[in-house]
Formats: sequence, C-alpha cells, structure tokens
Amino acid sequence: MSDQSMRVAVLGGGSFGTALASIAADNGAEVHQWLRDPDLAAQITREHRNGRYLPDFAINAAVVASTEMAEVLESAELVLVAIPSKAFREVVRQARPFLHEAQILVSTTKGIQEEGFKLMSQILEEETGFAHIGVISGPNLASEIAAKQLTATVIASDDPQTRTRVQTALGCDYFRVYASNDRFGVELGGALKNIYAIAAGMAAALGMGENTRSMLMTRALAEMSRFAVDQGANPMTFLGLAGVGDLIVTCSSALSRNYRVGQALGEGRTLDEAVEALGQVAEGVNTVRLVRDKAHEDGVYMPLAEGLYQVLFKGVPARDMARLLMLGEQSSDVEFVLPRKDVQQDRRDGGERHG
Repeated sequence: MSDQSMRVAVLGGGSFGTALASIAADNGAEVHQWLRDPDLAAQITREHRNGRYLPDFAINAAVVASTEMAEVLESAELVLVAIPSKAFREVVRQARPFLHEAQILVSTTKGIQEEGFKLMSQILEEETGFAHIGVISGPNLASEIAAKQLTATVIASDDPQTRTRVQTALGCDYFRVYASNDRFGVELGGALKNIYAIAAGMAAALGMGENTRSMLMTRALAEMSRFAVDQGANPMTFLGLAGVGDLIVTCSSALSRNYRVGQALGEGRTLDEAVEALGQVAEGVNTVRLVRDKAHEDGVYMPLAEGLYQVLFKGVPARDMARLLMLGEQSSDVEFVLPRKDVQQDRRDGGERHG
C-alpha cells in the first residue's frame, strides 16, 4: 500500500500520533511530526525514538519531527491531529494559517470539549470550514501498534476521498483500516468507552470476577449506544471496532490509561493521586463529568456514568458504587430489540393486575 507521493503531517508528540507517523513512513509517505518540546523533537529525528511516550520502540527513520508548524504542514496532503482534547482547539487555531481546504484533516483524539459538548471533528469543521474531515478510532493501544502487533482501526467520514486516502496512508500488513460514514458514532464510541475503562479498572482492583466484568462491559455497551443514538449516531456502529472492539481492549488491558486510573481508585487512592501516578492524560476522567451532565440535560438513563461521577467527584467509595449499581432498575437487555419503555410498561401493567 505504498504511496510515494503522499506527504503526511502529524500534529502531536504522544504515543498514538508517533505510532501513526511511523506507519505512514513505513508505507512510503514523507512524514513530518509537530510537537511543542524541542528536545523530544530532536530525539525523534536524531535517534528515531520517542523517549517520553514510546521509549522501547524504534520509529521509522524517515519521520522528521519539528516545533515549527509551518514547516510540518507545508505541502501536507493528510494532516493527523493527535492532540489531547483540552488543547485540541488551541493547536488547530495555531495550525490554521498554514492549512488549505484541499487538505484532509483527521482527528485521532478520543475526547470531548467541555464548552458546547463538542467532538474533535466538530472543532476541525468550526475552525477550518474544510470539506475533507474524518476521525480515526478503534481498539488501538499505541505500544502494541509500535510493536507491529496485528491491529485494526476505523476511519469515519462522510467524504469518500478522506476514507480512501487514510486507508492508503495507514493500511499495512499489521494495521488494517476499515471505513465508516458514521463519523459521530465512531467518534462518540472512542470517547465514551474511556468512561467504562475506569469502571473496569476499579472492578479489577476490588477483586471482582469474570462474570462481573462481562456484565459491566455489556451494560456499558448498552449505555454507550443509548447515549450516542440520542446524539444522532447509528446504533449499528457500536457493533464494530469503534464500539464493542474499543470497549473490549480498553476494559481488558492494564495498558489502558483509563483502566489504570480506575485500578488506582479501586485500591483506595484519590483521583488526584491516581492521575498523578499515571503521568499522562486519561481522557476518561473529564469525559465522565461531561457525559454525566449531558445525560442529565437530555434525560438519557446512564447509571454507570452516574456511579463513576459519584466516585470520581463526590468521594463515594468505589465498593459502595458497585453495590448501588446492583440495586438499579432491571430493564431490557438490548433496547433496540425491546425498548426500555416497554419493559417499564409491562412492570406497571403487572403491578396493576396484582394490586
């Protein structure tokens, strides 16, 4: 899948952005990576290693890193934006003078902006007005990608050119790129699963078994899809890599940053202690609060998100939260088959007959 003529820019010096930069270079693209830290940029270019985020893995020697935005974006056909959600808009604004509308802009960030509850692709649209916008999301632990372990992801866009060019730039014998046109569904899947990874880490630390983890992940999938459909996504998206696929890897692996935060909370640490011990951004912590508030506002039933909110921000012990969840409403299993309101009506009718 080599494409010698393509020039790819990666904005961000984290683990996932670095792994994607190396893949694109492996595929023959000319790759330039932007990051703020001049020492780290020099190390990537000189030593072909990201000592901060992927210290144990070699990066393709053709990747050139720089702190100069204009230099990185010059003539780039594909721009991958791999910036944490809190700084995402700021960096896109910094890049805007050097972008042009023929470029393909793709977010790889699994997060939500607090103000206005904006997804990263919406920020790309608002800041640029470009037509070629997409998102990459899926079960993608960066260290495994860097180790060239078999991995799959999703490129989601309404624009066929965006989907095709990303598949060409990044698809290879160990990294498969599947296509979707449900951009919001794929993007919401990537952001929402971070919440439930925290819950899975907590459950593991509390000594809960495989039955519990299975229940947790399945109810998380129901809750994710319920919320995303309320926001306009297609529920079928959650049967794919960006839904159940990403949920499985994030809720099953101690490599997941959000899982590790949950584990620390389950061991009795405070949120500040858990985040400090991690040393990296765990997008799920902020997402719990944003999604819980949005669910309240829109009237979407999300007991897991509510329970996590109580643990993270209200000081409720993790073990108490787990017990409270078991006292919640027993409703439908898959509500796109049997709607919750029908189960609630059945219960009311049954109560009236036995009253």
